[in-house]
Amino acid sequence: MQETAERLLIIDDDEMFCHVLDRALSRRGFEVLVAHDAAQALSLARRHQPQLATLDLKLENESGLKLLPELLEVVPNCRVVVLTGYSSIATAVEAIKLGAVNYLCKPADAEEVLMALSREEGDPETEVADNPPSINRITWEHIQKVLQEHDGNISATARALGMHRRTLQRKLQKRPVRR
Repeated sequence: MQETAERLLIIDDDEMFCHVLDRALSRRGFEVLVAHDAAQALSLARRHQPQLATLDLKLENESGLKLLPELLEVVPNCRVVVLTGYSSIATAVEAIKLGAVNYLCKPADAEEVLMALSREEGDPETEVADNPPSINRITWEHIQKVLQEHDGNISATARALGMHRRTLQRKLQKRPVRR
């Protein structure tokens, strides 16, 4: 009797990324499910009860952080890794507090995803940066923290930061500032 493959749910609005990750993980023996939004993800999770999941932090019009507790309510033992091209300390901390087992910056390949999903403990050998983050990085992280506090509401975040909404939108469209 053949053992059933582990089910892995990819939740991401980037279709090309999903396709590449799906192929790579399917080749490694996983049964892969793909969802491009929260409703589709929850439906697939209810129906198939995946053991593993990757969750994009920033879906088209939705926050992966809002979806995370809902997903874990549907599949409590699912190991979830949050993936993002918009990393910040604030969102990493929140993702872990909300139940993610790990947090990875995009681009991430299949091996990195599988390692993140399988790690049970932290790594005390992780290198600590020698230099502090730049003022631009600190600004980016602060904007992300305030945006999170306002549940992704750009108008409320702009008011809290004392800036024009369009200025904030332009800043958010840019890639995160490197250290």
